[in-house]
Amino acid sequence: MSSLFDRSREVDEQERSRAPYDAPGSAEREALLPSSTHETYDDALSSPKEKGLAQQEQPKKPFKYSHISVAFVTGAVACVLAQLAICGPSCFTPRLPGTAGQVNHAKAPLATPFAPPWVGSSVSHNYPPTRPTNVYPSLFPTSVGYGGPTPTGAEPILIATAPAYPYQGGQCAKQMVPPTAFASDDSLKLKGSAKGKNSDDFRLFRSWGNLSPWYSNRKGAFGIDSTPQPPPTCRITGLHLLHRHGARYPTQWASYGGPAPFAARLHKNAAKWNATGELDFLNEWTYKLGEELLTPFGRKQLFDLGLSYRMKYGFLLQNFTDSNTLPVFRTESQDRMLYSALNFAIGFFGYPIEHQYQQSITIESKGFNNTLAPYMTCPNTEDRSKSDRGVWYIKRWAGKYLKDARERLSAQIPGYELSIEDIYSMQQTCAYETVALGYSKFCELFTQEEWEGFNYALDLAFWYGSAYGSPVARVQGIGWVQELVSRLTKTPIKEHNTSTNSTLHNPITFPLGNSLYVDATHEVVVLNILTALNLTSFSAGGPLPYTHIPKDRTFRVAELAPFATNVQFQLLACESVPGEQIRVIINDGVAPLTGVRGCPEQKDGMCSVDTFVAAQKETIEKTDWEWECHGDWTVPEGTEWETTTGEPPKKPQ
Repeated sequence: MSSLFDRSREVDEQERSRAPYDAPGSAEREALLPSSTHETYDDALSSPKEKGLAQQEQPKKPFKYSHISVAFVTGAVACVLAQLAICGPSCFTPRLPGTAGQVNHAKAPLATPFAPPWVGSSVSHNYPPTRPTNVYPSLFPTSVGYGGPTPTGAEPILIATAPAYPYQGGQCAKQMVPPTAFASDDSLKLKGSAKGKNSDDFRLFRSWGNLSPWYSNRKGAFGIDSTPQPPPTCRITGLHLLHRHGARYPTQWASYGGPAPFAARLHKNAAKWNATGELDFLNEWTYKLGEELLTPFGRKQLFDLGLSYRMKYGFLLQNFTDSNTLPVFRTESQDRMLYSALNFAIGFFGYPIEHQYQQSITIESKGFNNTLAPYMTCPNTEDRSKSDRGVWYIKRWAGKYLKDARERLSAQIPGYELSIEDIYSMQQTCAYETVALGYSKFCELFTQEEWEGFNYALDLAFWYGSAYGSPVARVQGIGWVQELVSRLTKTPIKEHNTSTNSTLHNPITFPLGNSLYVDATHEVVVLNILTALNLTSFSAGGPLPYTHIPKDRTFRVAELAPFATNVQFQLLACESVPGEQIRVIINDGVAPLTGVRGCPEQKDGMCSVDTFVAAQKETIEKTDWEWECHGDWTVPEGTEWETTTGEPPKKPQ
């Protein structure tokens, strides 16, 4: 599902069709398509010679030198008078950044009066070419045989044998670069900046809410002093993994902010402003982000995630060898979802992935039931007063925490009036450019306090839009909870009255009794599911206020639903505890299950599967899909109405 905070760029989209290549001698020999005939800004400034155009002979005119001299002098005088009429004597006074309105006598390059007209415009590099001329598939096979010896070894079981657990720092081999002013020996640990001292535990890349790259939550982060490694006397018998797609470009729309609309506003008004000081880079800045798709870093996140789970849980594949079957992993049809799942599979199984597993691809579109995209069949989610309640809170909070930033940055871009939404969009652009391009100049514009404010703004957005504060959160997550119960009990779902798809619930596409399941979805659905599971430790602090950041808040989106977030439902058999046990581990942080009725306060976060299932069945029973998704109910915006259970007002009796 599209994030609640991105909007479509106001630029033309280019066709991206990729025709299949035929055998040698046909399409393989076709020439590249001609490039666009639209004249670019650079073209407009180039001479015919620079453009490669042949000069044509022109008849000689009987002009005299006196005619040329008079024309030159007249043109020069007219030019000077025009500039004086537009901007006065200051047009001829050199300026340095940060000295608007002051005479500068130092020798320095002349400043451009206004930003160039291409500033803020969109830049895209469409790779691969549509019809490359040198493609000969038959001459480049993926296998030619002669592989040499290929005996396999034992599957890894790192999670049960290693003396320490491999925690993830979020950087994926440090592919992203923080601002110089924020960097230290640990590029995730920011010790200081030009705008004030940062606390020792501040991490820039972990302060972007759902736009943060996933990282391991520290031991005890959720109140359970345990690691994902099995407790003493316990062994792992199965794993149900739920994960989000990797880092992506902005989505098509946003309720508030959005890098693309911000760039469009700058571009539209480029002839009226000139940035100075810290914002001087805007005078040459163009918008280089795509839309919806995974970024290169996002692809690597999912490859690394798949590899890490093969190292930890590869031993579970032995069960498939014994039963002579293949695992079935699930994702849905949206581009970033599909390729997240495939990159995960390549990391987990290695290339080629064919004949090693089966990938179920459910359809994300209206009219198709889909537990990984439940909003498509829940009409009340289309009503923004019900599903997008966080915007009311974000606007009010942004006005508080970005007040100083607006005043500071507005002074550095005369001619353009920066709004609070513009400043918020700059923070979004920092996160998006970093996970897409590797670095963003926008990141160094803000203080630690302002980044903490941004992080909390996204907590507000998702608390009220997708989690415990949303009236449609539980109903959207309940379908996947039904499927989890079905898998845990090895019992088919009897009644498909939520977002489950009865057509796909058969022994082939929805097998029961497997030791390993992997489902890929969106961050909003992950939060829907955590809400539907009744993990109340994350809602213990109550509704989030928009007036301040609560101390020690228990709901943090950067910890629960960042890019490539992963939730383990770990099954264990223990000598010290009777019956099969289950644990919920979110980004390597063990979550307490005390909110699930009957589950005890167990030091390792374990609960009997039977107890866990019984409680989930009760939640399924009391969730009314018809009322919550189709019912005619309303909720006022803001604090007048609130929930901490993710459900709407009760149905009238």
